[in-house]
Amino acid sequence: MEARMKSAANADVMTAIQGLYKAMYAGGVDPRVLGLVHLRASQINGCSPCVFAGVESAKKQGETDERLHNVVAWRETPFFTEEERAALALTESATRIQDGAPGVTDEIWDAAAAHFDEKQLSAIILNIALTNFFNRINRTIREQAGKSW
Repeated sequence: MEARMKSAANADVMTAIQGLYKAMYAGGVDPRVLGLVHLRASQINGCSPCVFAGVESAKKQGETDERLHNVVAWRETPFFTEEERAALALTESATRIQDGAPGVTDEIWDAAAAHFDEKQLSAIILNIALTNFFNRINRTIREQAGKSW
């Protein structure tokens, strides 16, 4: 598979995106949780460059191979905290929006709200949205895993 474009974003778009990332990281959520959120949404969407970059970034944040290899099966493993599980459940329900999917149920929302305040929830939701945004762009233009942006 070959990439269709060198870059899908112009300078103005990248400036706007940088502002969104700054706001997201100012939300007070542990960067490791944000990394897990990014990785899980990218796995769901089959975005190889974002999975690759997510793993690389998470390792720099101190994540272990054991945890990274098990994000895809987080429900069946003992490796994640209740806070991380709430964020991952929110990620999955907000990312899987196909026809007929229940979306973010009250149960999922309440579990996330039990661990994160509104500012933190806003940061997590923004992270989910930005990840899905980039996943869709990368899938459209066939961006390649392992490239530096």
